[in-house]
Amino acid sequence: MSVELPRPVRVLTPADLSPADPTSGMQRHRAFELPLLWAGQVVTEPGAVSGWHHHERNESSLYVVRGVLRLEFEGHEGYLDACAGDFVHVPAWTVHRESNPSGEPSLAVIARVGGGTPTVNVDAPRPDDLGGRP
Repeated sequence: MSVELPRPVRVLTPADLSPADPTSGMQRHRAFELPLLWAGQVVTEPGAVSGWHHHERNESSLYVVRGVLRLEFEGHEGYLDACAGDFVHVPAWTVHRESNPSGEPSLAVIARVGGGTPTVNVDAPRPDDLGGRP
C-alpha cells in the first residue's frame, strides 16, 4: 500500500485564476485542476450565447453567484434558466450551450469531477435533437 503525502490547504484569490478551455461567448477561469477534479468560474456577458460543447466524462456542477445562466441541451425542447443562488448539474457528455438573457454579466462557480478533457467544443446539434429548434 502506498502512502500519498497530504496536499497543503490553499486559498486561491481572483488574481490566481487562469484563463481556461475557451468556448465562444464565455470566459472561463480555472482555479485548479487535478486528475479527477476541475474547479473555476465562468462569466457570460449580457446577450452572449456560447458555442455548443460538452465536458466529456466530467459531471459538472455550477453555482450561479449573480445574473442568469440560460441552458439549452440535446434532448430538451426549450431552455432552463438558473438564477443567482441556483445550482445546476450538467451530466457528462451532455451537448449544451449557455447564454445570458439578462442585462448584467452572469457569474457561476464550476466544479467538475471525472477527469478527461474539461471542455470539448462541437458543432450545433441537428434541429431534431433539440425538439425542432436550430
